[in-house]
Amino acid sequence: MAQERFEFRSETKELLQLMAKSLYSSKDVFLRELVSNASDALDRRRFEAVTDPSKLSADETLEIRIHADKDAKTLTIEDNGDGMTRDDMIANLGTIAHSGTKAFVEKLKSAENADQANSLIGQFGVGFYSAFIVSDDVTVTSRRVGQDKAYTFRSSGDGSYTIEDAQKDSCGTTIVLKLRPEDLEDQLSDFTDAYVIKNTIKKYSDFVQYPVMVECETQHHREGVEEAEGHDASTCHDPTHMVTEKVWEQANSMKAIWLKKADEVTDEEYNEFYKNITFDWSDPMFRLNLKAEGTVEYRGLVFIPARAPYDMNYRDAKFGLRLHAQHVLIMEKCAELLPDYLRFVKGVIDSSDLSLNISREILQKDRSISTIRKHIVKKVLDLLDDAAQNDKDKYNTFWEQYSRYIKEGAASDYDNKDRLLKLMRFVTSTTVAEDEKSESKKSSTTSFADYIARMPSDQDAIYAIAGESLEVVRNSPHLEAFQQKGYEVLYLTDPYDEILFSQIPEVQGKKITFIGRGEVELGSEEEKKEKREKLESQKKDFDALLQKLQSSLSNDVESVRLSTRLTTSPACLVGRDGDVSPHLQRLLSKMGNGNGLPESKRILEINPNHPLLEKLQSRFAANADDAIIPKYAQLLYGQSLLAEGSPLPDPVEYTKLVTELMVETL
Repeated sequence: MAQERFEFRSETKELLQLMAKSLYSSKDVFLRELVSNASDALDRRRFEAVTDPSKLSADETLEIRIHADKDAKTLTIEDNGDGMTRDDMIANLGTIAHSGTKAFVEKLKSAENADQANSLIGQFGVGFYSAFIVSDDVTVTSRRVGQDKAYTFRSSGDGSYTIEDAQKDSCGTTIVLKLRPEDLEDQLSDFTDAYVIKNTIKKYSDFVQYPVMVECETQHHREGVEEAEGHDASTCHDPTHMVTEKVWEQANSMKAIWLKKADEVTDEEYNEFYKNITFDWSDPMFRLNLKAEGTVEYRGLVFIPARAPYDMNYRDAKFGLRLHAQHVLIMEKCAELLPDYLRFVKGVIDSSDLSLNISREILQKDRSISTIRKHIVKKVLDLLDDAAQNDKDKYNTFWEQYSRYIKEGAASDYDNKDRLLKLMRFVTSTTVAEDEKSESKKSSTTSFADYIARMPSDQDAIYAIAGESLEVVRNSPHLEAFQQKGYEVLYLTDPYDEILFSQIPEVQGKKITFIGRGEVELGSEEEKKEKREKLESQKKDFDALLQKLQSSLSNDVESVRLSTRLTTSPACLVGRDGDVSPHLQRLLSKMGNGNGLPESKRILEINPNHPLLEKLQSRFAANADDAIIPKYAQLLYGQSLLAEGSPLPDPVEYTKLVTELMVETL
């Protein structure tokens, strides 16, 4: 086959330039990425050999070899893994087959420092391209296991690459990097130095489960050299007496860290292992060693990242734990080991009770997997519960990152619903008030248990208000009667909360009540009765005005009624029981999901005790046809929209109305 030339996609060209410049200060990350890719290739070959032994002979050792040539200024990384065909090279090297490529480029541009940039590499599946951090000339020669043909991919990172036929005696992949001259000037980062290479492997890839062999030079006395009197061979450096040989030294420990006892492994080693399998640059937030014996035996090590992975909500993103059977990797991301809402958990599970040739279809029905899954979920929830009780600051950090997924679990995992509800935390009217007193810059939260413990004896429900921001909900007129009674209200600014509580209508026997919907009756039975009687009396006085306001707003509201929830504001808009908040309605509409929701008008509630309504009632009583009444109806409606954070349907017309009424008043 003649040499073929291809162009990289436009965003890939930009990526290569960013790789060469943005990550320069921490360029050793490239070796971690290439070793990880080689390890993956060895995993695939070993797994294929389980069902087809011809793909791996009994006397062949799977390993990674790294050697440098100081004179040629090259670094070579070799593996005897499954190798690549021509089409594989185009798919894996010539294209970033990932919808997040543009997002990665943008994040890399905006990264504040090299460490932050490094952490993005593995996340976006662009590990191979890290080779261009240290090289402008990358050559990859590969031969697929079971095939005779080999191919060479070559690129200088200038926006194009070539592929041509090649000769290779065995299967696997060889990557040759022509190192930039400026990268060889610093002894600490000279990757033609075996010492630098071994240190980097130890730093990043110590737990790779295949030998990573590094070619080193060793010197010893030449055989036959006669030692003169007083000559000490151990201190002799006479070059004429010495001979230099090249040997292969293993640079990684290779020990499966999850099989070690917890006290045999340092925190630093655990953290490096986590980074090696996740490509996350930050230390994990939580670590959990797992071990089960009995009906199903397994060992495991799982982590919760310090930050929620960027692709948690991508529709096509794949999640799951690494699944090993008898220490052999059989699945890189086994989704069956975790429920969807715990998809942020990373780690490895190793069981001797699973078949090596297990298929995905069999896996879904395997009882051992089901048992392991239940155990993992229990242990993770135990871990979170313990942190919530004993390390509140750390748990609050967890909640900031992962609250959405715990809520998702409460709505989907019936068996663990109560445990997940126990883990939930919310900002409330009480916590905000306490934060203001302490001048706290962070919003404190409370659990359902603590909220219920603080409830007055005459409060029979958990009250909540939903809105687009904390500032909007805390200033809502809907809160007035609840504040007057001293009732605590949950501030729900996550749109998912409304969806959650539509499926979980009560907690610990207490109904979740949204204060912006339906009618409100607060206090003891005697207080409720007294308020009803007063309201009936006021209705007689305001009935005609209510009808007038209703006719003036017939296109905007369903009805106008007197309010029992307002104490200082003149009016507010209220939904019916079961309606979603205006904020959620707008979000669903923007996402194209609002079409399925019935379009409904809301109710305008007016405060009969407010001076504005008292004067409006007096003016209406004097002249029922007063032209100013419809204008005030529109003004009250607009004010109510603004108070809840909703946009005005016609801001220009509203501004004209306000100006006109100001002129009339003056």
